Amino acid sequence: MHMDHNRHVVIAGAGPVGLWLAAELRLGGVPVTVLETRTAPSPHSKALTVHPRTLEVLDSRGVVGPFLAEGLRLPSGHFGSLDDRLDFAVLDTPYPFTLALPQARTEALLEEHARAAGADIRRGHRLTGLTEHPSGVRVDVAGPERAYEVEAAYVVGCDGTRSTVREAAGIGFPGSEATVWGWLGDVVLDTPPEQPVLSVATPRGGLMCVPLPGGVHRFVGHTPDDQQREWPGELTFDELRAKVVGITGDDFGMRDPRWLSRFGNAARQAETYRKGRVLLAGDAAHMHFPAGGVGLNVGVQDATNLGWKLAAVVRGDAPDGLLDSYHRERHPVGAELIASTRAQTALMTAYSGDGLALRQVLSGAIAAVPEFSRRLAESLSGLSVAYAAGDGAHPLAGRRAPNLELADGTALFELLRAGRHVLLDLTGRTGTGQAEGPSPDVVVHEGPLAEPRPDWAGVGSALIRPDGHVAQVWDAA
Repeated sequence: MHMDHNRHVVIAGAGPVGLWLAAELRLGGVPVTVLETRTAPSPHSKALTVHPRTLEVLDSRGVVGPFLAEGLRLPSGHFGSLDDRLDFAVLDTPYPFTLALPQARTEALLEEHARAAGADIRRGHRLTGLTEHPSGVRVDVAGPERAYEVEAAYVVGCDGTRSTVREAAGIGFPGSEATVWGWLGDVVLDTPPEQPVLSVATPRGGLMCVPLPGGVHRFVGHTPDDQQREWPGELTFDELRAKVVGITGDDFGMRDPRWLSRFGNAARQAETYRKGRVLLAGDAAHMHFPAGGVGLNVGVQDATNLGWKLAAVVRGDAPDGLLDSYHRERHPVGAELIASTRAQTALMTAYSGDGLALRQVLSGAIAAVPEFSRRLAESLSGLSVAYAAGDGAHPLAGRRAPNLELADGTALFELLRAGRHVLLDLTGRTGTGQAEGPSPDVVVHEGPLAEPRPDWAGVGSALIRPDGHVAQVWDAA
């Protein structure tokens, strides 16, 4: 007889990735405990950007509203801080923009969602070790009052670049050391720049300045003397001011620093996202320079891929081997993320005359070649992710399904809100829905698209996974 703890998942880390994964597992009916070392959420926001694919994922669970209500919509994104921005308005999505929303607010909204779904979130509880055995994992926890143990079926490390879970499981984290150190400062400006987003690149360094809620501006940048292998020490306010003046000639009346921080361009990726009963997601699986604002988004999308699979395995509805597909599908996405951020770092730190010329030429290409701009935008936004579907598969298989609008007024993202597979029978003639009678974990919808879509022409029916990617396609008879 199985004891109940074998149906239980422990997540280390209550950042955006851990919180989203907790809610996804609860949607799949699995008990979840989230262990978070910090006693209170951090007031500082490393990330500011929510990309289109993340907004689609939030919509697919019915929780996008509060994010849209609070965030600032920017119709463009940037690649390597080039002057010509990428036009997001051309993207095939209900959310053709990046949403500027401080990570502290994203975390608060996701925590509310996870708690409402029934996740047990324990702040001030630190995972200190784990021991895997044939039927589960014993997790050692240092709680505020005492140390204790928890039994779980699986453990997921969503505990950042210095992941305790990754270390405890002995999963390698190979990559490259930092060679450049960026800096950021959240400050009050008496005479802020006129443009909404200031972006400057000169031989003396590069920076961006963006307004944050609460009357604060964020400077983020780097200079040629930030190129070194050693950690340069904590950033001081005087140093920030000197750097900004050095690059722009102005200090914009900066005062009252709220947060000063440095970050390096070390780029690493976990050798495997799954080792037995231990899995990794988000920064625990991939670290990189924060270029293009994609880190948080890729992490949330890791969790979206993992959540339904892990829930199905823990429930006993799918074989344990399904979890290997998590690594197989998401590791290449992480590798692409690292390649993109490294390429952007090269552009952002191109201070020489030759480097500035490279920036000028590429920036001009973004402005002049819409297809080039669109390709970069689709990659940054997360919309271009496609999972390998095997030889002979339909071209749509493995790709993300757009928010297909159906003739009866429903749309795909609404049908996905149960967190189950969706079978779209677009012709009403294929009978796929009736072949064995719909399985309880499949939502069947019969009826055509509201308007024909060229990329979906000839599709009779399609099975969509809970994460919104196409599992299988049958051509119309």
